[in-house]
Amino acid sequence: MARRTRMFLTFPGIVVVCLHLLGGSMETANEVDPYKILGVTKSASQAEIKKVYKRLVREWHPDKNKNEGAEDMFIKITKSYEILSNEEKRTNYDRYGQTDDTQPYGHGHYGHRHDHFYFDESFFHFPFNNKGNREFADSKYALHFNQYVNDVVPDSYKRPYLIKITSDWCFSCIHIEPVWKEVVLELEALGVGIGVVDVGYERRLANHLGAHRTPSILGVINGKVTFFHYAVVKEHLRQFVEDLLPQRLVDKVTDRNDFQFLNSWHEQNKPHVLLFDQVPVVPLLYKLTAFAYKDYVQFGYVDQGLSETANLLKQFNINTYAPTMLVFKESTDKPADIIQAKGMKKQIIDEFITNNKFLLVPRLVNQKLFDELCPVKQFHRRRKYCVLLITGDEESYTIGNQAFLTFASTNTLEVVRFAYVYQRLQQSLCDILLKTKDSTPPPPQVFILERRNPAGKVLYKEVAGGWNGTDEDKQRLLDELERLQKDPSILNYDAMLPELNNEFASMFLIRWIYTAYDYISEILDDILHNNWREMMPLLSLIFSALFILFGTVVVQAFSDSSEDGKSKPKAKEGTKAANGSPGSSSTSSRPPKKNFVEVTELTDITYTSNLVKLRPGHMNVVLVLTDATKNVLLSKFAKEVYSFTGSLTLHFSFLNMDKHSAWMETLLEFAQDAMQIDTEEDDCDRHKIDYTGYVLALNGHKKYLCLFKPVYTGEEGGSSEEEGPGGATGGGKRSRSGSRDDHPPRRSTPRSRSTATLQIHHKLDRLGLWMERLMEGTLPRYYIPGWPGLDKITGPK
Repeated sequence: MARRTRMFLTFPGIVVVCLHLLGGSMETANEVDPYKILGVTKSASQAEIKKVYKRLVREWHPDKNKNEGAEDMFIKITKSYEILSNEEKRTNYDRYGQTDDTQPYGHGHYGHRHDHFYFDESFFHFPFNNKGNREFADSKYALHFNQYVNDVVPDSYKRPYLIKITSDWCFSCIHIEPVWKEVVLELEALGVGIGVVDVGYERRLANHLGAHRTPSILGVINGKVTFFHYAVVKEHLRQFVEDLLPQRLVDKVTDRNDFQFLNSWHEQNKPHVLLFDQVPVVPLLYKLTAFAYKDYVQFGYVDQGLSETANLLKQFNINTYAPTMLVFKESTDKPADIIQAKGMKKQIIDEFITNNKFLLVPRLVNQKLFDELCPVKQFHRRRKYCVLLITGDEESYTIGNQAFLTFASTNTLEVVRFAYVYQRLQQSLCDILLKTKDSTPPPPQVFILERRNPAGKVLYKEVAGGWNGTDEDKQRLLDELERLQKDPSILNYDAMLPELNNEFASMFLIRWIYTAYDYISEILDDILHNNWREMMPLLSLIFSALFILFGTVVVQAFSDSSEDGKSKPKAKEGTKAANGSPGSSSTSSRPPKKNFVEVTELTDITYTSNLVKLRPGHMNVVLVLTDATKNVLLSKFAKEVYSFTGSLTLHFSFLNMDKHSAWMETLLEFAQDAMQIDTEEDDCDRHKIDYTGYVLALNGHKKYLCLFKPVYTGEEGGSSEEEGPGGATGGGKRSRSGSRDDHPPRRSTPRSRSTATLQIHHKLDRLGLWMERLMEGTLPRYYIPGWPGLDKITGPK
């Protein structure tokens, strides 16, 4: 019985302890009540909460409040406002006493996707309020917006960055902390940049990065942001960083391609580095080094375990028990430097590459290389001199160039750098130094330069005698360098050098193709991982473009079908075109809205509104007629222009020559002065011109006109034997058969009157073609200084 009692008493004790522990955890999770911190009720409106928040922020801001707990209180106020100002978070807190960011861990399981990535089952522990873990990331790696823009983005072109997005009340962030800490310690030692963004303090930076949830992990390289989507384990994060790097950083070198790899130093103007190791894949440390120095050195990797590399190992006497790194410059048979160590560290590799960044005699291919080889003088003790050979790339210059390389390889002066340029590729620089005015290429010449300022000012001296690579040339150059060490004032010439041409600019297209490939790969990766929030702007743009394209195709299809339907009946009426039917003219792009043509008379009353003050972009098509030809020409005019009445910018009028002949003559005089319109008659006979059947297209705003002259061939069918330019272009000569003065007088018989009516009717046969060209804008335009005044609109005397 006593034993049972002890067991009974022990079990409640265990229960009490468990309840105490759970209570402590629950108390930790719910120790902050946003309503109490802001001092508002649960029924408070958003306006009230915002008003109280602004007042408390001013009161507890650390810059104004110097109390010890002011900073913590300010953070609590900010977090409380974030919860209560968001309706979703506020609802979750009112119902469950928690939000997404404050949700206690314990609802997940292995493989559960959370936000942007998965959580591994190894994260199931409860380090709540473990400030030691949080300080590891926040204090050392915290990023601010200006720091990211000014430091991280430029530095991302030399090394990738791994950035974590977190917040103080993000319990999911605590779960990934052990893995994050382990990965950071490993990758930072390899040269990867690390950053942490606290959303509570750097909301602007988080929005700039496109990170809208916590926790998130992303990578930054070459200024481009890429999100991590997989389970947060060490192997996945390491592979993520490796995938950020470009694919073509390191070449695999074997016995088959070693000569081609090493002998490309002249084309690429870079030293070549070979790493010998026993692992089949290129180490991440080596890839990161290749990315950091990609502008200076070409990297290759030799797998010692392959049978295809046995000759290389034997040729360079490689020790297979430790990684070995060789650097080759102008010589492909013998390495310029070598390093071998079992524990190859980043600092050792960086120092090795930095000391071998340039060839012994590099070619100046761009301004950046010139600035690094020949830096601007800053202090007297840090003078740097550049010995520059101006030569050519033809075979005849090979001996002199090789002699210059041999001389430079024996140089022991640290303040002297050797370089050369091809005169054909850097013409502006060479012209200033050589002071040549003719196109004849001078012989190779050596100059000693000292740069004085970044603007291009240099002091220089020309080594007399030119450069042919002889022993005498080498001795003269050696003597000048020795004199320079004793007396820098021998550089007695100065000049302003222009910026060097970028000889590798032609590779821009290749780089653009690679960039496009990486961008498309990123898009596909985002689509596959359903990163819809970051993809929403791009998807919106794509669907908008497709919608516009689809709408355009549909509208065009309906437009084409309507035009085809109208062209069929007109094709059947083609035989009636000779008799003046509407089918003789082409259809316009807009169908007519009425079944008649509205033609107004141009008089002194309608003159101002229909011409002088005509709206911009509008034109008035005016038919010139007389009382005798009015009915015949108006009927024909209406048939010819009917298909163009759908245009909102065309107006139709007629001018009676029996009333306003003086205005017509004055208008053509203005046009003749501007464009020399040929009227075929002398000035003394101008009153004999018959303007009946002329059509004027008048643009009142821009003050120009297009002129149609009638053409009649004499055939009753109305079809012309040859297409004269007068009717088609509106600017050529009229056919002689189109003038009634060219025909002998006829008796006033019914047949003659019918023939005269027929001639008048066919004056407008080609008006439809002319209207087509008017709508296309291909007719000649005759500009005038101004429209004739109302005093010119007078009847004939």
